[in-house]
Parts: sequence; structure tokens; C-alpha cells
Amino acid sequence: MVRPPFPGRRRLGALAAASVLFLTGALIAAPGTSQAATSLPCDIYGAAGTPCVAAHSTVRALFAAYNGPLYQLTRASDRAVHDIGLLAVGGYANAADHDAFCNGTTCSISKVYDQTTRHSDLTPGPAGTAGMGNDRGADASEIAVTAGGHKVYGIWISPGVGYRYTGVASGVAVNGQPEGVYMVASGTHVGSACCFDYGNAERTPADTGNGHMDAVSIATTCYFAPCSGTGPWIEADLENGMFQGANGSNTANLGNKTTYVTAMLKNNGQTTYALKGGNAQSGGLTTWWNGALPNRGGYIPMKQEGGIILGTGGDNSNWNMGTFFEGVMTYGYPTDAAENSVQANIVSVGYAGQTNIPNGPQSTVTGPGGKCVDVAADDTGVNGTGVQLWDCQTYAEDQRWEQFPDRSLRTIGRCLDIVGNGTANGAQVELWDCNGVGGQKWIQQSDGSLRNPQSGRCLDSPSGNTGNGTRLQIWDCNGSAAQKFALNGGAALVGVGGKCVDVAGDDFGVNATAVQLWDCQTYSLDQHWAFGASGSLRTLGRCLDINGNGTANGTQVELWDCNGAGGQTWQLRADGSLLNPQSGRCLDVPSGNTANGTRLQIWDCNGSTAQKFA
Repeated sequence: MVRPPFPGRRRLGALAAASVLFLTGALIAAPGTSQAATSLPCDIYGAAGTPCVAAHSTVRALFAAYNGPLYQLTRASDRAVHDIGLLAVGGYANAADHDAFCNGTTCSISKVYDQTTRHSDLTPGPAGTAGMGNDRGADASEIAVTAGGHKVYGIWISPGVGYRYTGVASGVAVNGQPEGVYMVASGTHVGSACCFDYGNAERTPADTGNGHMDAVSIATTCYFAPCSGTGPWIEADLENGMFQGANGSNTANLGNKTTYVTAMLKNNGQTTYALKGGNAQSGGLTTWWNGALPNRGGYIPMKQEGGIILGTGGDNSNWNMGTFFEGVMTYGYPTDAAENSVQANIVSVGYAGQTNIPNGPQSTVTGPGGKCVDVAADDTGVNGTGVQLWDCQTYAEDQRWEQFPDRSLRTIGRCLDIVGNGTANGAQVELWDCNGVGGQKWIQQSDGSLRNPQSGRCLDSPSGNTGNGTRLQIWDCNGSAAQKFALNGGAALVGVGGKCVDVAGDDFGVNATAVQLWDCQTYSLDQHWAFGASGSLRTLGRCLDINGNGTANGTQVELWDCNGAGGQTWQLRADGSLLNPQSGRCLDVPSGNTANGTRLQIWDCNGSTAQKFA
């Protein structure tokens, strides 16, 4: 459609965790099985005589017998590619393999595999007649949820992200043939621009007229007024119209706002189409429309072309946003009974976790006036795009930054960079490909500033300006409000042997949980520490604390509720040590031990490598 823009890891053994808890993302996972179900969505559709001709998911197998790859990753650091498969035949994605491959860098999802034998794989789409450039692959680690009790990743669609099968996909309906389509997506990460679609589209990215698309959409687009409420609504993108009913408007469609939504569309290609929606976590389906195709011209009969899109419109209109987990296309008009069985299977997956914000280690960097560090150009920033202040927007991908152990700050696959690798006062900052230069290094200071070591200067808002669009720069570090930038996602504390300060227990540290050294894992929330009030160091909602508020040499450190005690205050010193002022001692690795699991303590400050925490 065309519309103007508007792992399991460490303490549990190699890559094998039984449970995962993401406190920052408000995501809880319980142990679950990875055994294949006896009948998954494509088995259900096939048994009903409407076989899947395309099946895509980054979460799970959609056939009980499937044992191939789900998606492909491309690593930013070296452009290596890697396929992510299943924990078991017919089971769930191997997120531990994903995490291990992307550790220390960022990855994009460069291919979503078709699980049918037709191999209609989806890759980032080409530029189309909507005027947008080539699509980019989604940030692979942007949205982690759980399914079947396992950590899995969805596809975070933001402006500029989209996938396509260009050409006529094998078996997909064309020229008025019947078909069905469903997707599981977020009902909270949605927008009104064009187009967060999954389904049948033109064979090339061009609007070729009414009826040439047949894709399901979930959006807040009231294309044909009146609409009931504010949406989001499940709609049919039939090209040049987002339809809720016969000729567009359908006030009986009350929308689907749940965290996870099952969105269904079926079309007999000649006279009739139907729209259904449901909560993908519980309950059944609601039929929003089951009746005539639009008689506006061109829709009776349909003229589908058999291309496949995910996250865009047929002409590559890619301004909208959404979160995608799974979807299939069938040949033939599915029965209500088959659709009900598919919904029951989806509910049995036990999807859990937030879907409206990136919930990995990425988080906002808030600056003067409570504004967020933002990339100009609405999530589509390329090399040289200005970095500025803007109102914080929970859905804005380019306001979600992650700091890596190399001290780079990254968003949408690129780094916060100083123009020309400059060092002078007033040099502006921008987004640029990560390349390891000095202008891409940023160190979080205990006073709330972000210092660039190469220049010795701090990230700065000129004259403390807080207006939207204020371009950021570097300036002599002066402790002013114009240089207070809270790195809300924290950063790694890298100690002796290149090991990271880590909380025992796989991201679910409670009071008194040990704090130790462990191999650095950029996907681990409990290795991201942020300076808080009064010099506290925080992760997982708790503080780095000295056991018993002690002051003696050898007293171990732990995680504890933040309470302002002296044992929770830490000052980053020029030599890289972390001083606890109450005791007058420094955070220390006993005897400089670099083994995983080495418990940290306090000790007389001595300038040794055992007390250096970058």
C-alpha cells in the first residue's frame, strides 16, 4: 500500500541455561521444553487441506518435523554470517548460539528462512517506487522475549527496516487464487504510517494497482473513517487501502491492543475476505469481518502477484514500525476450525515479555532537560547523520544506545563519533560506521559526564540548550548541567585479564548475590553497570554493595537493594580504580586472579592491575 509518511551461559555451562530473567526488559522466563509438538501451525493447515506455502519465524519451527535454520545473522565487526537453528526438531530458536555469535559486536538479521520446501526466504528489500532507499536488516538483538520457556528474539521493525521475496514466490496465490495468512506481532509497538505488513505483494516494489496485494497489517491507520477507538486494528492491505470491512470502514472492528496479537486474513480471491484477531497469549479469535470484497474497483476479483513482504508496503513504503515473531501463508481458504486450532497452538507457546521497547542491554542516554540523545532522520541514520537532543520516545530505535567493552556507544548498527575524529572544543558529534578510532570512545564518569579520552573533552550540549534538534558537541569537561548524560543502560566494567564485572546467577541477581569476574558478554544485562545517585553503581535494579557495609581489607562485594549506605558509593579515579570513600579502599580482584567466578573484594588502593576497571 502507498501512504504518505508520518543463553544460557556462564554459571550453567556452555551455552545451556535452564532459565533466564530479564529484569530491565520486564521479561521473565521459566524453564520449558524444546521437544517438538505433535502438530504445529503448518501441520494444522496442511491437515485441513490448505497447506503452508511460506512460513517465517525467528522464534520457533512452524512444522513439527522442521529442523533447518530459522534466520541468518550478519556480524558488524567482520561481516561474517551465521545461521540460527533450533534447540530440537520442531522446537525453539537457539538464542544462546545467537548471543555467542554476536558477543562483543552488533548483528543484523540478514535473512529469514522459509520453512517450507519452496525456500521463499526473505532478505532486506530493494528500493521501490515509494521513494525510500534499500531496506536494512533489523538489529538482531533488539527485542528478546520468551517462548516455550526459552529466550528467543523477534524482529524489531522501525523505519527503514523491511524484508521481501522479490519475484513470484512458489505456490503463493496469484490472480484471484484463494489464500490465508497470519502473523504474531506486537499490539503495543505500532504506528500509523505505511506499512507494517506481512503477506502477498507485488513481484517488484511498485504499486501496480488495486487488488494487487493481500497482506495482513496491524497498525493505528484509520484509512477509511470512521473507526472505533484508536486502534491498533487488524486490517487488510489490498493495495491503495487499509481495509477493515467491505469498502473500508468497519466500526465493529474494536482493535487489538494486547502485548502479543494474532492477526489473521483470508481471501477467496473472488468475492469474500475475512479478518480475525486474538490475544496470542490467551483465549480465542474474534472475527472482525467476514464478507464481501471491496467494490471500489479492482478488488473483485483480486489480482495478487505472489511476492512476499514483511514490515513494508508493496512499493517498499517502510515508514512504520512493529514487532514480528512468526507468520505463514497458505494456499487455499482456511477453515474456521483450522484457524481456531492454530490460535490454540500459538497460545500454547506461552509468549512472554514486553514487545514495545527494545529490552536487551540497549537503553536511553538522557541529557540536559531530560531529553534523549537521538539520531536525526527517524531511525534511518547513515554515516554523517547528526546526533542531537530530542524528546524521549520509547519506540525510537535510534534513542536506544549500548556501550560495548571497547567503549563505543552504538545504535542502529553505527557508533557515536566525533566529526573528522576531531579533538577541538566545539567539534560536533555524528553517527558513523564503527571503526575503532579515538573519536568513538566514551567513558562514563561518576559525575554523570561522558568523556572522550582522545580529546580529553566531554559530550556537551552547547550553552546547555535543551531544545529539540540541539546538535551535540565536545567541550572541556566542566561538570555543568550541559554535560550530564545518564548512560541508563550502563557499561561494562572491564578488569584484569579483560574480564568483566558480573553478577552470579544469569541476570536475576537478588540481595546478597555475589559479584565476580567473568568473560565479557555484551548481551548480559548484569554486566552493564550505570552510575546512579551519590556515586552508586547499579545493575538489575540493585547496587554494588560491600557485604555488611564493611570497611576491612578482604571484605567481599555483592548486589543489594540501593539504600544510600557508604558501602554503595564508588568514585572512578584517574588511574582506573574504583574507590569506596567510606572505607578508603578500592575494588579489587584477589591476587589479580583472572579465572571466571573470582569473587571481588575491597583492598588498600595500590595502583595494581588488580584494581583497574576501565
